[in-house]
Amino acid sequence: MASRIEDYALIGDTHSAGLVGRDGSLDWLCLPRFDSGACFTRLLGSDENGAWSLAPVDEVKSISRRYRGPTLVLQTDYEVQDGVVRIIDFMPLRGEYPSVIRIVEGLRGHVRMRMRLCIRFDYGSIMPWVTRDGRTLRAVAGPDAIRFDSAVDLRGEDFVHVAEFVVTEGVRLPFTLTWCQSHEPQPPAPDAETALVGTESWWRRWSAQSTYAGEWQEPVLRSLITLKALTYGPTGGIVAAATTSLPERVGGVRNWDYRYCWLRDATFTLYSLMLAGFETEARAWREWLLRAVAGRPAELQIMYGAAGERRLTELELGWLEGYEGSRPVRVGNAAVEQFQLDVYGEIMDALHQARRMGSAPEVHAWALQRSLLGFLEEAWRQPDEGIWEVRGPRQHFTHSKVMAWVALDRGVRAVEGFGFEGPLDKWKALRNEIHREVCERGYDADRRTFTQFYGSTELDAACLMIPLVGFLPPSDPRVRGTMEAVERDLGRDGFVLRYSEEEGSTVDGLPPGEGSFLACSFWLADNYALAGRRDDALRLFEQLLSLRNDVGLLSEEYDPQARRMLGNFPQALSHVSLVNTAHNLVGTAGPAHHRRGDG
Repeated sequence: MASRIEDYALIGDTHSAGLVGRDGSLDWLCLPRFDSGACFTRLLGSDENGAWSLAPVDEVKSISRRYRGPTLVLQTDYEVQDGVVRIIDFMPLRGEYPSVIRIVEGLRGHVRMRMRLCIRFDYGSIMPWVTRDGRTLRAVAGPDAIRFDSAVDLRGEDFVHVAEFVVTEGVRLPFTLTWCQSHEPQPPAPDAETALVGTESWWRRWSAQSTYAGEWQEPVLRSLITLKALTYGPTGGIVAAATTSLPERVGGVRNWDYRYCWLRDATFTLYSLMLAGFETEARAWREWLLRAVAGRPAELQIMYGAAGERRLTELELGWLEGYEGSRPVRVGNAAVEQFQLDVYGEIMDALHQARRMGSAPEVHAWALQRSLLGFLEEAWRQPDEGIWEVRGPRQHFTHSKVMAWVALDRGVRAVEGFGFEGPLDKWKALRNEIHREVCERGYDADRRTFTQFYGSTELDAACLMIPLVGFLPPSDPRVRGTMEAVERDLGRDGFVLRYSEEEGSTVDGLPPGEGSFLACSFWLADNYALAGRRDDALRLFEQLLSLRNDVGLLSEEYDPQARRMLGNFPQALSHVSLVNTAHNLVGTAGPAHHRRGDG
């Protein structure tokens, strides 16, 4: 069985990523890209679906692990009766070939170790043909090939390769895995020690660019490093998570592929990167966004591949049993075909924030924005699937209409504040019309709260975005009423659900039941801060920080009763929300604060 989600740590090379458990097993690895077929898929299946285990043979008395400073180099120490051993795991920054390197170092006494290498391409479905030359293996199947170099002797055992060895104090033993296309010549083995120095230095240089100077330095920087690790280096696109099909409810069907780039995350991500001084990454993300959405506005997708690919066909992998029996396992994402009105607002807001914060304008950006607004002039009246990508009927979701207002508002601000050309009077009139409609049809005066969709009695934590995007001020009684309703009706053990799970509700077309959504919980903390409830904001923020695992990572959701993480991992939106809430709390501690709706 795979480890609990919180027991994993991330390694990556800004092209792809792997997950290493506290038990020393590399259970998830996709090469050469985030969305490539996995060669280690134990995370979603069994040992026989591929994994690379490296751990002590004898009973482990204690485990401690950490990243080596502000890097993505993982260090895990195991103490057994007779000694202490360290495993250093990392992926060198991408050169010609992607690699994973694991170095075993003896710290004290002597420790008996066992390694088990099971390579299975295409999400655990294909057993490769393996040849051996001394301590070097070559595994080939279809388009994929892996070179594996061991510091110790290997032997075959039931179609896997194993090794047993003893490591003593001062000894360092490197193990390297390198991927290439199967028609290419075998790549050279990387020099592990040289790669370690280079990788650690690269991450330290990158991290040193951070300008964040407030409280919570460590969690903020770790979140920024995680966002960088989820960035596809060649294009600047940032994937939502490193995994697919980690369940929102253990044993349930809410298992989605998050290895793609969502447009709605653009505003949050760009804002957090720019606030922390990472203008190069913010500019790359903005340019990815402009390339991805180029074309007819009516054909805009809510998500794209890491390089801007549009076809993300959803498939179910029937040979995998799923994480703790959570089936189906999916690759691809059918939500790519949905109409989600809010993404137009997210795009306009992302580009507005980039201009407001001083990023050099992109010459074609405004022409694209005008085109999007031209489409939105009529499209805003349509129902959609909404921010949560429901698989039930389309509705007039309140948050979607608010974000349509955001799109028009940012268009107006571009004309008035930055001198761009556009039909100002028309956009102002539309902006006012949307505002009136949302306040009339999306607000329940009896309950003093905005609702999930027009005519609904159900709540949606996405309405917490209303003051964050400037639709209404934090002091507005409708905002305060919504915040109180979310606290009362969506609060669970101190955290926040995405939306109501009332008996008989069919809004999302799925069986009920999921964990608390971490981004929504951060949004509630933001609302507290803007409303002057700083003590409540700090309490909730610290509670959310306590959910991070031992190496500072967050998943998408959390089950407070079972006290475990749920959903894909690590989740970019959770880490973006952490960074933005820290900035909001630092800002509201002084005489002035900034939110996305300002300026």
